[in-house]
Amino acid sequence: MHLSCPPSSASPCARALRFFPPWLLVSAPLLVMLAVLALCFGGQEAALIPFFKAHREAHPLLAQGFGLLTDLFNPIFYGVFLWLLIKAWREKRPGLKRFVLAWIVMQLLVALLTVRLTKMIIGRPRPEADGLFQPMTTHGSHHSLPSGHTTEAATTCMAFALRLGRAWPAVIFGCLLALLGFSRIYLGWHHPSDVFFGWALGGVAGFGVHLFSVKD
Repeated sequence: MHLSCPPSSASPCARALRFFPPWLLVSAPLLVMLAVLALCFGGQEAALIPFFKAHREAHPLLAQGFGLLTDLFNPIFYGVFLWLLIKAWREKRPGLKRFVLAWIVMQLLVALLTVRLTKMIIGRPRPEADGLFQPMTTHGSHHSLPSGHTTEAATTCMAFALRLGRAWPAVIFGCLLALLGFSRIYLGWHHPSDVFFGWALGGVAGFGVHLFSVKD
């Protein structure tokens, strides 16, 4: 089914149709994953902690696989963006260069600065950490909310999906993002709500990358 905008609303409608499908396709797998976990465990995040701990102990190879995913996902994209920056410089493509630079700025402002400050201010304990919330803490065991890994990954996946503007790349990026988010929960580093807010922050940052960059 082909959707088109009436001439009278070409600008806002065209932007909505261009942005919404990639956003939906990137976000859906992760949101569905979180919804399934909520349904299976009755919305009780604490119930996931012993379940996944026991599962990791029973399946060490699977835990190692998710560990590799969670450790390598974002660094791999650092290399991808470095390659894109070199490509943009060699081929004299200002639009591609601006895309990479916008990504760097958004990662610094959102995934680094905003996330780090939020973690310290809220002080939520990680799933297997003892104690209550410790606002204004610098202790890593109470830096659970939001998930920084998920924020970085959502920024990257959203930015690429919006730039490409096609369904299949958005689906692939969405599935990768969902796997990364699940790995943070499975490994006991984050609660599902931490991953949700990481997705929300990263989604905004990904839109920012797209809005402040241009194609060439």
